[in-house]
Amino acid sequence: MSLSIHELSAGQEIGSRTIEVTRTDLVKYAGASGDFNPIHWNEAFATSVELPGVIAHGMFTMGSAVQLVTDWAGDPAAVVDFQTRFTKPVLVTDTTGTPDVGATIEVSGIIGKLDAEANTARVDLTVTAAGQKVLMKAQAVVKLA
Repeated sequence: MSLSIHELSAGQEIGSRTIEVTRTDLVKYAGASGDFNPIHWNEAFATSVELPGVIAHGMFTMGSAVQLVTDWAGDPAAVVDFQTRFTKPVLVTDTTGTPDVGATIEVSGIIGKLDAEANTARVDLTVTAAGQKVLMKAQAVVKLA
């Protein structure tokens, strides 16, 4: 999709998505990223360091959230900047042997600002899990066609 600044307006919704997360997803992400910290897969260890349980990798959450923007832009390379602050961990319960997911992340995005001179759109994301914001000031800058 080719996005033009003239077709967009501040406040315009770009869409939303639901990301279902299992512990298997976390193990796969650990293998891909090289981050094998046991807080992301071992319940006993996670609780021993005073976490409520196994939590998703922050970068897993961040990358999953920005996928909404790359899908909307039609080209991952169009996202020229992405920043956020982590506010709450995503707790992923153990659902091994069931069809249930361990956590659900909800992502929605709106155009926060258009910059005609730079030909960019800033997309502001709202990212929640278990009814709480897990990312704050999640903002992606997209270079438009």
